[in-house]
Amino acid sequence: MSGMSTATREMDMPAKYPFLWTRSIVQKCGSPDPYCAPLCSHIWLTLFIERMKKKDRKIFVLDTSVILYDHSAIDCFQEHDVAIPIQVLEELDTFKKGNDTINFEAREFIRHLDGIAKGDLLTDWTPLNGPTKGQFKVVAKHDLNGVDATKVFQDGKADHQILNAALTLQRQNKDRKVVLVTKDVALRLKAKSLNINAEDYLTGKVRDVRDAMYSGRTVMEDVPENLIDTLFEHGQMPIEDLKLPKPTGNHFFILKHKKKSILSKYDPRTGLVHRVEKHSIFGISPKNAEQTLAMAALMDPEIKLVTLQGAAGTGKTLLALACALELRRDYRQIYVTRPVVPLSNKDIGYLPGDIQSKLDPYMQPLWDNLKLIKGQFEKHDSTPKRIDEMLENEKIAIAPLAYIRGRSLSNIFFIVDEAQNLTPLEVKTVISRAGENTKIVFTGDIHQIDTPYLDSESNGLSYLIDKAKGDPLFAHITLEKGERSALANLANDLL
Repeated sequence: MSGMSTATREMDMPAKYPFLWTRSIVQKCGSPDPYCAPLCSHIWLTLFIERMKKKDRKIFVLDTSVILYDHSAIDCFQEHDVAIPIQVLEELDTFKKGNDTINFEAREFIRHLDGIAKGDLLTDWTPLNGPTKGQFKVVAKHDLNGVDATKVFQDGKADHQILNAALTLQRQNKDRKVVLVTKDVALRLKAKSLNINAEDYLTGKVRDVRDAMYSGRTVMEDVPENLIDTLFEHGQMPIEDLKLPKPTGNHFFILKHKKKSILSKYDPRTGLVHRVEKHSIFGISPKNAEQTLAMAALMDPEIKLVTLQGAAGTGKTLLALACALELRRDYRQIYVTRPVVPLSNKDIGYLPGDIQSKLDPYMQPLWDNLKLIKGQFEKHDSTPKRIDEMLENEKIAIAPLAYIRGRSLSNIFFIVDEAQNLTPLEVKTVISRAGENTKIVFTGDIHQIDTPYLDSESNGLSYLIDKAKGDPLFAHITLEKGERSALANLANDLL
């Protein structure tokens, strides 16, 4: 031990020489009080543990995309420390004005940061609230000695300045792991090319969406034939009599015995399994088992929240609109909306006219479905005319989702199309607007996302399905078979 410093020997002593370490604490205390030495030992041991733990704590560097996805992200890293490059604050400043969700996220984060700072300087490590939280700081200056991202990529843009902030923290904290957290895949790759650990922001992500995503239905093979016959005859049976696994919420079963099969729905409020019959609703007939089950969920007055997930052409929006029109007398208004996201994020530019004229190109898929429903009726039928009158009287309202914040939606059948382009917070915002006797339907394809920084695991629709399953107010069905056309199926299957 002769080559070690006094501080090093003292840090090693409690692990290697506990008796000698305790005696040294007693000697340092110098108090005749017998209770003083144990107290001093406890204090020194606590300080030792905290110092050793610091090496295990990571430093997470957040970029702008994470903040715009979740303004409370800095509170989601438990005991680890969080750093924000000053370029992130500069970018957030450009996002703070507007009515979109990203503008709301930017404003909320800025307010949250101001609350953390209080009278302290943000360039110093500031404790986050709570005894189990780490610390927080803003990286304003770069301390580089070697790699400079702005020189490597020959561009001084904000992304490369953020990389330099991570490199600075790496240099200043060589005994700790520094991780860049971003939802920008390209930035993660650039970080890794500079030997910076980089990860996606995982809070709100749903794992294994391809293999383990909740489908809302279970196919049961080799069910005794007499049970299928009894259910068909009586229309309902206790789930225990059918010897089926008991779900926690609304769930659909396809019961099969050789060539016999029956569609059914489990009601968690009664414990009964009900037979699901195939019906034509407002001129639209279900073309497969999944569509029949989806209609059953949409028509059930006890189910207030429905999600329909499936590829293009599976009938998600069409079924939701048809059921809404069938139930028009039960609701004050049918409100149909979708996020305003152009295909491939290529804006179509300036459009003349009022707000409705500007939004029509984005809402055209909804109009197409209404035209299809009207086309199911004969020329002498007055139903298409009634639909037009409902549009004129705003019994049916088609509007963008951006104007939903702050509203209270009571007695409304609310359809949100293309919900995969929403963040989990946006989905929460929509549902929290629901008043009495409101039903909300989310439709979308989690594998067809047009919004940057969202994917099949982190979008609002996947998040909702994963979190709401098992609730008695919720039902979900995954539609797998495309019914639009053989050509549309070819695109989904082969391209």
